[in-house]
Amino acid sequence: MNCMIWPGMGDPAKRKKTLKFLLMTAIIGISVGIASSIIQAELGKNDPLKSCIDDRNTPYRIKATLELYVDGQKADIPANIGFEDGCQRSLYTLTNDGTIYAEWEEEYPFEIGHFLWMWDFPLRDMEQGKSKISVNGKVSDQFIRAPLENGNHYKAEFVSKGSESAEQKDFLPPDEQK
Repeated sequence: MNCMIWPGMGDPAKRKKTLKFLLMTAIIGISVGIASSIIQAELGKNDPLKSCIDDRNTPYRIKATLELYVDGQKADIPANIGFEDGCQRSLYTLTNDGTIYAEWEEEYPFEIGHFLWMWDFPLRDMEQGKSKISVNGKVSDQFIRAPLENGNHYKAEFVSKGSESAEQKDFLPPDEQK
């Protein structure tokens, strides 16, 4: 029977060297992965878009409203966005009336896109060239990067990719697809 011998595994001395090399490579790879996870966790601890605000003093507060339309149909913005697993995020809703709240320890340049990201709104499924965001009745040239400012009213009008051939409700939030 002809058996395949893997490179570096035929000679016992080479086998020992190869296994030692593979073991060291695995240890280095795992160490780098663990170290980068720890570093990212430490750096993200003070990022308002990734942190819980439950135990923080958050004197900087914003309250704004958002109307959302997808393919011409008004969509509700659900209550309790930004609350999960006992964690309250810095951007959240309490009711489904479109009121968005933002809180942080100091002034922070929140954007309407941050809220959409926190909500997991399917922005990548939208035609950005056909979609628009208005702030207090005026179309913003900053689109999702429009600053979230206290008292402003935002109107987001999104057109889903392939909306001419897709069913009209494809990209509405799950509660609206009934």
